[in-house]
Amino acid sequence: MLTFETVNELTLKVTCSGSDVLFTKAGSFIAGESPGGKNYKFEKLLLGPQGGLAQAALGSLMRRVTGENLPLMKVILNGDSVTYYADDSQHVVVYKLAMGEVVSVESENILAFTQDCKYSVRFIGCGVLSQKGLATSTLTGTGPDAYVAVLANGNPIVLSNVKSRHTISVDPDAVICWMGQSGYCDPQITTDLSWKNLIGQASGESYAFQWSGNQPVSVVIQPSERRGGIQIGID
Repeated sequence: MLTFETVNELTLKVTCSGSDVLFTKAGSFIAGESPGGKNYKFEKLLLGPQGGLAQAALGSLMRRVTGENLPLMKVILNGDSVTYYADDSQHVVVYKLAMGEVVSVESENILAFTQDCKYSVRFIGCGVLSQKGLATSTLTGTGPDAYVAVLANGNPIVLSNVKSRHTISVDPDAVICWMGQSGYCDPQITTDLSWKNLIGQASGESYAFQWSGNQPVSVVIQPSERRGGIQIGID
């Protein structure tokens, strides 16, 4: 059995009772302790965390084609232990998925997840104007201990319209992940393009991800934006 919690906002603490398996971003381990000697080891995943060889190979190909290729390592825990993981002093957000619940997350923002999460990549069909791309990684809860830890460049905030039913609009380059109550709950992309974009007078906020009030969702965003996207202008 595994449990996730954060330490000082920047580190993931994983407590293992008994024996279990953990999947983390390669090279993210920073420390660990266990009674009676070290009882955990690390293996690089050449293909992916899927069960069968064919599924793992297909998943690896899909991640490479879509640019969602996250270098993963498998942590084999053989007994009670506490291990710690971090990545470049980024903030860590822990979330426990309910059975069947799905989180859509950029691969670069994944720090760790348990084997009670099904990991895959899918096309979302939007985001061409930003660094979000046309695909995203998904983690689906398949068991009682479906923990996910994601990374944020700065202290993140969470917007939710589950109770308020308000419309949520966010910059795609600031999105870390989103969780819907039903299915994938993908956003619509809205644009605000005009002749001003052609003469370099754009506001800098010409596109957004938007969830309407009838799409109950929780969105985690970071206080920084990915660099890039399409720049339109005349010199």
